[in-house]
Amino acid sequence: MGTSQTCESLAVISANDYLYFVDEALDGMIQIVTELGDDVANRRPDVPGANSPYVLLTHCLGVMEYWGGHLVAGRAIERDRDAEFRASGPVAPLVDRARQARHQLESDIADLEAYAPPRGVPHPPDAELPLARTQGGALVHIHEELAQHRGQMEGCRDVLRAPWARLA
Repeated sequence: MGTSQTCESLAVISANDYLYFVDEALDGMIQIVTELGDDVANRRPDVPGANSPYVLLTHCLGVMEYWGGHLVAGRAIERDRDAEFRASGPVAPLVDRARQARHQLESDIADLEAYAPPRGVPHPPDAELPLARTQGGALVHIHEELAQHRGQMEGCRDVLRAPWARLA
């Protein structure tokens, strides 16, 4: 992997191309909670620290709001990250929120300056990390979180559907 040359910059994909990848992950998560329904989407596998599919999607909406809305667009937001991991409720309103969040993200990145510093102030532990030094870094982090948690949700779904599964 290493080279003796340092990359000064990389080409940036279009907003439409970026949103394609966001949609892949977000639509996959929406499909999972919809298929599981209100009861199962709110269950946690009997594994220490496991989250429900409902929690995972709720957390991803918080990620999109903070990293896209606050850091990229500079909007003032109120996020209760801890509450994201306690969330539960009916699936239909969560799906509506996810679709609204996707449209909001599209609006939030309309004036993206990929190499510019964030328009919002990042939390101190993140400020010096590549994910919070530029608006482009924030977008990469959004996709990272969506893709990671979609995979986590797929595994969670499989465990919750397994006939041998013990549910918390």
